[in-house]
Amino acid sequence: MKLLLTSGGVTNPSIHSALVQLLGKPIGVANALCIPTAEYGHPMCTPASAWRFIAGRSPSPMCDLGWKSLGVLELTALPTIGAERWVPWIREADVLLVDGGDATYLCHWMRASGLADLLPSLPDLVWVGVSAGSMVMTPRIGTDFVEWPSAPDDRTLGVVDFSIFPHLDAFPANTLADAERWAADLGVPAYAIDEQTAIKVVDGSVEVVSEGQWTKFG
Repeated sequence: MKLLLTSGGVTNPSIHSALVQLLGKPIGVANALCIPTAEYGHPMCTPASAWRFIAGRSPSPMCDLGWKSLGVLELTALPTIGAERWVPWIREADVLLVDGGDATYLCHWMRASGLADLLPSLPDLVWVGVSAGSMVMTPRIGTDFVEWPSAPDDRTLGVVDFSIFPHLDAFPANTLADAERWAADLGVPAYAIDEQTAIKVVDGSVEVVSEGQWTKFG
């Protein structure tokens, strides 16, 4: 897959341009599916915040970018409806828009639904993550970011070989010093990124796209 891993969504022209490059077409002719699942694993998220994401009214620009079509893919429903229904939906999509919340909860449902197993067969699909929707692709998120009580540990999918500390300087406990302490315990390279920064990954090549602040550790 092609990855655009953000902290705060498509927040500036540089990230928007990177998204269009990954799609290989204008946003207005691309078909998107949005995934709100991670929201339900985090205690600060609510049904209202999930609706805001889907409706394009969240602080993270994603669903409101002018897609040709937009649908909702709720991962918790997939195991009960059969792959013959939901796999074609994903194969017909150009991009998956994946909201934040708890990355370990999202990881659990990506595996339980079968989505994690399907994704390697879709090299042209673009994955755009916000916060936990980005962190789920990393090997570990660090215990600081685990909020789902049933999470066995802080490990996630490991599609990329680095970890992500999102929302740099957006909250009191998300300072660069906090990020440096977090990174020291991971044992893998890591990036701290703010809301104006994204990490683009194509065929193993990593590029930081930013109009804001970011730091690489390790």
